Amino acid sequence: MVVEIIEILVLVLAIVVAFLLYKVLKTATGLAINAVLGVLVLFAAKVFLGLNIAITWVAVIICAIGGIFGALAIIVLNYLKIAFV
Repeated sequence: MVVEIIEILVLVLAIVVAFLLYKVLKTATGLAINAVLGVLVLFAAKVFLGLNIAITWVAVIICAIGGIFGALAIIVLNYLKIAFV
């Protein structure tokens, strides 16, 4: 009887851990996709518009959270010589 209870508890724990990992990886995947798209937009702005945008960790984090809109904000700030110069 004790072994059966332990097995059930381990099964429930495995389900909870699997669910938490799914949630964390789903969020991390979304941030990674946003970061890649944002950095690609920044790189395109560097190449095609001739802007000298410094791609730093701060810029990558802004792109990860804001995606393309974050990259556009960085481009505008760089164009106005406010930040990321």
